[in-house]
Amino acid sequence: MVRWIAGHLVDHPDEVTVSVVRGEPAKTPITVLELRVHPEDMGQVIGKQGRVAKAIRTVLKAASGRAGREVRLEIVE
Repeated sequence: MVRWIAGHLVDHPDEVTVSVVRGEPAKTPITVLELRVHPEDMGQVIGKQGRVAKAIRTVLKAASGRAGREVRLEIVE
């Protein structure tokens, strides 16, 4: 889902990758997703004052909440 959303926002959709990294299980296991895009597309994924990134995280949180998991999104260069 994250790859699909990010792929439609950027100019280089073929360079969008999402890696799954599992964190340490505490009360609930946390899954960390690392989103990587072309350096020129970072601004489009983050948006003004981080609004696009926040919106992606909100959709991800809603989807992961239905599955009973905690998922965190990190946008890395």
